[in-house]
Amino acid sequence: MPLSSLGLLYRILAAIILLLSVLFLPFWVSVILALAGMAYFPFFLEAVILFLLSDLLYGASEAKFFNITFVSFILALVCFIILELFKKKLRFNSK
Repeated sequence: MPLSSLGLLYRILAAIILLLSVLFLPFWVSVILALAGMAYFPFFLEAVILFLLSDLLYGASEAKFFNITFVSFILALVCFIILELFKKKLRFNSK
């Protein structure tokens, strides 16, 4: 389903706000905004890419996650896949 020009503007604005939150705000704010964007917009892959950017900038190896540096990227990718699989079953996204 193609987005209207206003919907595309909202999507670009959401991606810019998410980018600014990844760069300047605490991590939990970025997580909330990314989950909201993934739930609202169809195929919001920008969130996954921005969490990859977050891990590239601020990521450190975690011993409790098998010394993986890209923890938030992997979790964002898993959340993205799960939300895309179940999005049609969610009540507020029945377009």
